[in-house]
This record gives sequence, structure tokens and C-alpha cells, in this order.
Amino acid sequence: MHPARLTDGDRTEPEKKLGNLLNSSKHTELANHAWSVADLLRGDYKQSDYGKVILPFTVLRRLECVLEPTREKVTATAVEVVGRDLDEDRFLRKASGHAFYNRSSLTLKKIAGDPQNTAKNLQLYVAAFSENAREVLEKYDFNQQIRKLDSAKLLYEVMGRFADLDLRPVLRDAAGNVVPAEDGRPVEIVSNHQMGYIFEELIRRFSEQSNETAGEHFTPREVIKLMVNLLVAPDADALTLSVAVRKILDPACGTGGMLSAAEDHITALNPKARVSAYGQELNPESWAICRSDLMIKGQDPANIAFGNSFSDDGHKREKFDYLLANPPFGVDWKKVEGVVKDEHEQLGESGRFGAGLPRINDGSLLFLQHMLSKMKPVDVHGMGGSRVAIVFNGSPLFTGAAESGESNIRRWILENDWLEAVVALPDQLFYNTGISTYFWILTNRKRIDHKGKVVLLDARDYWQKMRKSLGDKRKELSDKHIRDITLLYAEALQVAADPEHELHGKVKVFKNEDFGYRRITVERPLKLRFEVTAETLEALAEAKPVQRLAQAEEFVAAARVLDGQSWATKSEAFIALKDAVVAAGLLWPSGAPFTKAVRDAVGIRDAEGEVQMAKGSPEPDAELRDAENVPLDEDVEEYLKREVLPHVPDAWIDHTKTKIGYEIPFTRHFYVYQTPRPLAEIDAELRSLEAAIQVLLGEVTE
Repeated sequence: MHPARLTDGDRTEPEKKLGNLLNSSKHTELANHAWSVADLLRGDYKQSDYGKVILPFTVLRRLECVLEPTREKVTATAVEVVGRDLDEDRFLRKASGHAFYNRSSLTLKKIAGDPQNTAKNLQLYVAAFSENAREVLEKYDFNQQIRKLDSAKLLYEVMGRFADLDLRPVLRDAAGNVVPAEDGRPVEIVSNHQMGYIFEELIRRFSEQSNETAGEHFTPREVIKLMVNLLVAPDADALTLSVAVRKILDPACGTGGMLSAAEDHITALNPKARVSAYGQELNPESWAICRSDLMIKGQDPANIAFGNSFSDDGHKREKFDYLLANPPFGVDWKKVEGVVKDEHEQLGESGRFGAGLPRINDGSLLFLQHMLSKMKPVDVHGMGGSRVAIVFNGSPLFTGAAESGESNIRRWILENDWLEAVVALPDQLFYNTGISTYFWILTNRKRIDHKGKVVLLDARDYWQKMRKSLGDKRKELSDKHIRDITLLYAEALQVAADPEHELHGKVKVFKNEDFGYRRITVERPLKLRFEVTAETLEALAEAKPVQRLAQAEEFVAAARVLDGQSWATKSEAFIALKDAVVAAGLLWPSGAPFTKAVRDAVGIRDAEGEVQMAKGSPEPDAELRDAENVPLDEDVEEYLKREVLPHVPDAWIDHTKTKIGYEIPFTRHFYVYQTPRPLAEIDAELRSLEAAIQVLLGEVTE
């Protein structure tokens, strides 16, 4: 990896802080205005349902503000094309200047001015939107909310509140002309970036009110920024070329925050770059917000598919330059189990899930396989390819034994040399969980100096405490943290190779095969001595081959005469047992199952006992069987000689049971041994605490 190019611009730190403060103040003010509608809804709506009104009205108002400059042109065009054999949709899109439009001359302010017909006019207004915009509002069940508000006599007031919400993307004068700033660019009122913040703030409040987790809907902005930096920054030079066309996918896109951040990062590097954002989302409200956000930005809203990425892939034939996601941690995929298993079994490696299937209660690695299936191939000249970033908890690093679904997926990724790095993040970064999380960065076009290697980067100490916690989120990344981690990532190979570097302990580099191991089965021989006791006679009577004898009780009674006797070898024991049975007038049954049942009943495990043989070889003792993980680059027989035989000289490896596994034990590689405190120091502290407790108890009893 090469040094990353950061895109903070040339502003001074005070200017950046001021800009951030203004942006924060603006989007918070607008979010508060929208959320103030909650005061009107109280009593008629449950708190958990406030968002069902506020979110779609916010979307509707933003669409209206974006379309306002061309509204009259669209209505005029709609009149012109009526009854003519023309592609109405194409003409109206062109007239609006966006991928969506509204045929009506109505506005929220006009509708609010006619209290008697508010509901009817609002429904007509919504119906006049192009299908792609109308579909977004339908996901909110907007017509149902209109009827409910109308029957509660709240629609007029709610409409008025949103009609006053200024969500214009640019400032215009009285003549409708764009007002330019000193640099000639339009003066922004609510930029697309700020609109994303407003949406996210409203969704967070909605989630809190409905007792849900905000993390199900969106990822903290600073986490997204770092993730996009690590994903895109290594391509900074290529992205500055005059013609840069990139396609981005987030298969669990939520409200589209990651897609927006990735687009912003690329266009900051090259304002002329053309970025196409694609996504898929299962939550209808989040999908609606993401789709409306794309419409507002002039992107094709059809690029945001609705549904489950596993069972209904919305982008089957597409390949992408960048893929990123924060899928739900530990998501259960039982609902789509049939579809996923069918694809796995029927399509194999030509499908998305050919590498393996993880356990049913955690589909994290299904998301990753889905994303990897959409990488662009690398041609013979080394051109093409893709980069992938995904947020995981710790489970996908190591869960699953050798040759389990999870292990096989990790093996597939590492043997294809796709895993570039794993970055450990601080805990308590996300709204819905306080656990530690990790970025996995993958690519099928690694740089030459990175081929065959994986970077592990420990960024767990890069955080600052939040002034106010949000759910489980108590920590955040500052801009400096993001810059420092990005630069450390870019210089990881050099830092890892330099023991004198101050951050050497934060980075480790491994070969792909270092994460692989052979799971060997170590066997030890079964050693027995033989006895007839009350316990062994009971075991003999309960053995199924004995119970199936015609004279089972008589057989056990014949053996009982030997109670108290013991033998060192199986042959001696069986001679005595046969003699006793024949003496009782019974026949000694034949057959291997019967012989084994008698041996197991009267045999007692003994380290000094006779080694039991099977087909000329020692029989393994299942109770002494052990398993060991041996690194792939080590000979298993040499490992046995060094680690096992000095302790159990008669052990051997059953090679037929050897399995290949892969895991990434991140924490183990960064573990630093802490010397325990001296016992005297601990004892002194305990005595001090006991004395303090006695003083407090004395005060209570006085």
C-alpha cells in the first residue's frame, strides 16, 4: 500500500471546526423543525409511530424543494404531451432536470391553504409524482397516514409545519435565478450531505422512540468516513485521472450513508469523476430514504433495490469497482435458508455461496461472499478489479472448526489472496452494540508488495469519549484519529518492517498461509485389564448382543461364578468366561459384535493394561483421543515428535481424520502479557478496604 491522499482540503483547522459547527447547527435546526411535529401528534399517535408521519413528510418536502425551480416547466410539458404518441416519462424528466418529477401545479403550501380539501389534494399531489418517487412514499404507507391524520383533524396543521420547512438545495432570488457565492458556485441552503445528516438524525430519534436500535438503520458518520478512506484512498492517483467512472455497491445500504460518503470522497479527489451508486435494503423506510436521496442527487433511483440480498439479488448481472457494507451483526438467515442452500448446492462456485455456508444464526460471511461475487475481474494487463470493505464483529475471524462453513469461506478468501487487511476498531463505536468491531478490506488487485500478505492493524486505542452517549455509542473517532489510522494503514508494510518505529506494535504482517492449520487427530492405544465384578456383570447384562441371546439371564449367571477374579489379558479372560459358560451347559456365541460387547463390559481402562489390537494395529481409545492445530507450514509428524511423544510415547496421528482450517486470531497476535501484581500489594489493598468497610459499618450501627 502507498501513502493515502487525504481529502480534507486546504482549510485551516479553525476553518474546518467552524464549518463543522455551522453544518451541525444547520442540520440540527432543520431536524428539530421537522421533529416538532411530534408535539402535534402526541395523544393521537404512539411515540413509536411519530416517524411514520415525520419521515415521509420530510422526504416529500425535500422532493418538492428540489423540483420547485422547474415545476412550471414540467406542468406545461405535461399539458403538451397529453394525447400525443410520445414518451411522456422521458419528456417530463428532461423538463424537471432530475430523474423524477411531479405533473401537478399543487404544492404543500397551496394544499395547506385549502383546509376543506387537504386530504384529497394531498393524495392528488402524491399521485402526480413519477412512479419512482411515488414508490418511495408508498413504502411509508403514506396514504394510510394521510387518512389517519385527516380523521384526527391533524393533517392541516402537519402540512403547514412542513410547508414552512426550507429544504432547498440552493438559494434562488425572486426571479428564480441561482444566487452565486464569491467563487461562482451556487449558495447551498441544504446540501445533499446535510440532507443525509437530517435524515439520519430523524431516524435516530424515531428509533429511540420506538425502542429500536439506531444501528439497524445507519452507521456513525465518522466510522463511515474511516471505512471509505481505507477503501478508496489507495486508488487516489487513479481517481484523479481526467476520466474516472466508478460504480459502488452497498448490499445492506440502510439510508445510504456509506454510498454518499464514498461518492463524496471520490468527487473530492476528482470533481469530474462520474460515480454511480447502487444498493439494496430490506427495511422499507430506510430503503425509501436512500432512494429519495439518490433521486435528489440526480442518480438513478432504480439502482437502490428493495428486498433481501440473499434471496432476491437486486443486481444479479452487475460488477462494481467498490463494495462496502455494515451488515447486521449475527443476522439470522433461516428465513432464506432454502434459497441460499439451493444456490450453494446447485450452482456451487459459479454461484455466490460456493465457498461454504456459515451457521444459520450468523449470515455475516454470506454478505461477504455476496459482495466478492460482484468484483470486477482483473484482465491480463492487471487492469480492472475491485476493492471491498465490510464491518464485522469478532465472530467471522475465528468461529467454526476446521472444514466448517466459516473456516472454508476464510480458506477460500485467503487462498485467492483477496484479504488485504483486518483493522480492529475501538469498542462502543456503534449505536446498537458496545462490542469490538473490525474492518475487513479485500481486493482482487493487490499491489505487488502486498501480494500473499495480510495486514493486521490495531486501531483500538484511537478514540475519544463522547460528551453524550447515544445508545451503546460512548466513543467516537475524531478527524485526527481518522487521518492517523488512514496514514498508518497506507504505511503498514513499512511500519511492520521497522522495529524502531513508534507504531510498530500496532501493525503485524502475515503470509496468507499463516492463518491456515491442519487439525490433526492424535490417538492413543486402548489399554485394558479384565475383571468380573458386580459393575462389570451389570454392564454385561445391559449389552444389547447379550440381551438378544435366547438364554441371556443364564449366560450372565454363568459368568457370575467368576465374580472377584481378574486377568491381565483378553485371551485369559475369555478362556475363563468360555469355560464357565460351557460348564453351565450353554453355548458360547460367535460374531464380532458379541465379542466386542463382552470385552467392553469386563474390560477396565488401565495405563498398564494390555494394548487392544484391531486388524493388526493398536485400537485407538476414544476417551484419550485429542486434537491439535498444526500450522500449515509445519510437518505434522515433526510436530508430533516435538510436542506430543515426549509426554505420551505411544501416540500416533490418524491421517484419515486430518482437516484443513483457517482462522484469524487477531487478539492473540496483539496480546501483551501483563505481569501480575505482587501478592503482598494485593493483600495490603484488601486489608485497607476491609478497614474502610469496618469504619463505614461502625458509622451505620451508631
